[in-house]
Amino acid sequence: MNSGQGVLVEGIEKSFGEVSALRGISFHAEPGEVLGILGPNGAGKTTTVNVLSTLIAPDRGRAVVAGHDVVADPAAVRRSIMLTGQYAALDDMLSGFENLVMFGRLMGLRKRAARARAQELIGEFDLTAAAGRKVGTYSGGMRRRIDIACGLVVRPEVVFLDEPTTGLDPRSRQSVWDLVSDFKNAGITTLLTTQYLEEADALSDRIIVIDHGVVIAQGTADELKSRTGGSFCEVVPVQSADLPALNTALSGLLPPDFRTTGDSDRIAIPAPDGHRTLAEVLRRIDAAGLDVIDIALRRPSLDEVFLQLTGHPATENEPAEVAV
Repeated sequence: MNSGQGVLVEGIEKSFGEVSALRGISFHAEPGEVLGILGPNGAGKTTTVNVLSTLIAPDRGRAVVAGHDVVADPAAVRRSIMLTGQYAALDDMLSGFENLVMFGRLMGLRKRAARARAQELIGEFDLTAAAGRKVGTYSGGMRRRIDIACGLVVRPEVVFLDEPTTGLDPRSRQSVWDLVSDFKNAGITTLLTTQYLEEADALSDRIIVIDHGVVIAQGTADELKSRTGGSFCEVVPVQSADLPALNTALSGLLPPDFRTTGDSDRIAIPAPDGHRTLAEVLRRIDAAGLDVIDIALRRPSLDEVFLQLTGHPATENEPAEVAV
C-alpha cells in the first residue's frame, strides 16, 4: 500500500517494564476501509490504537497514519485523526453545543466558524433538543454521540473507534454502526476495536485478530470463517431421544467425533457440498421416518473463529491492558 494514505504499521513493538504489550505488530488499512481489530482483554488492541494516535511512542517499528509518521510528525497525525475511546472525554459542566464550540476552537476554527460547525453537528447527530443541556445530564448513548461529533468538528482522514459501543443501548449502538457506514462512504479510514464479534462481522471490510501482542490472523470475515471448516448442516430432532436413530440414519455423513451444540440436542454435519449435503440429509431423515424441529445449512460464526484462534471465547475475562 501507499504509506501516504490510510494506515501502515510495520513491526511495532511496545513494552511497559517487563510486560511486552506489542511484539512486532504489522498490518495496513486502505483509504475508506473499515478494519476490525479483535482480541481479548490484554491482547494489545488499545495499546495499538494509543501508538497510532500518538498517545504513546513505540519502542521499535514504524507507523504511518494519513501520510504522517507517528514518531517523526505526531502533530500532523493528530490533525488528521479522530479518536473515540471507551469513555467520552467531555466537559460535563458545558452543554453539548458548548462542548462542540470548544473543540472547534481547539482545532483552530474561528469563533463564528466553530459555532456554525457545532450547529451542523447538533443536527446531524439528532441532539437538537438536548443542545443546551449540560452534558452531565446526558444518557450514555447521547454522550457517545456528542463525543463522536466533537471528533468530527474538522473532517478526519483516519478514525479510531476504541470499543465505541461498550455499554450502549441497542438504539445508540445502531447509531454508531450507521456512523461507521457514513465514514466508509466518505472515504475515511476506520480502525474499529471491539469485543462484540457480530459488530466486527457486520461493519468490517477486513479483520485482524491480535493475541498476546501479535497478529495471529487477518482477512475478511468470510476468509476467517472458512478456517473453521466451512458450512455445516445442523439438525434438531423433535425429541432428544431420537438422536441415536438420527446418528444411524446419517451414518457416513458424520465425522467420527461429530459436533453437538448446547445440551447435545442437535447434530452438526460438515457440508462441503452446501445445499447438496442438505438435500441428502433431508432424504435420509425422511427415509428413516424421523421428525425434526429444525434443519438448516449454517456457516461458522465469528465467535467460533475467535475460539479456534485464541483458545477461549471472546467473553472470557482476562487481565486488562497496561494503563498508560
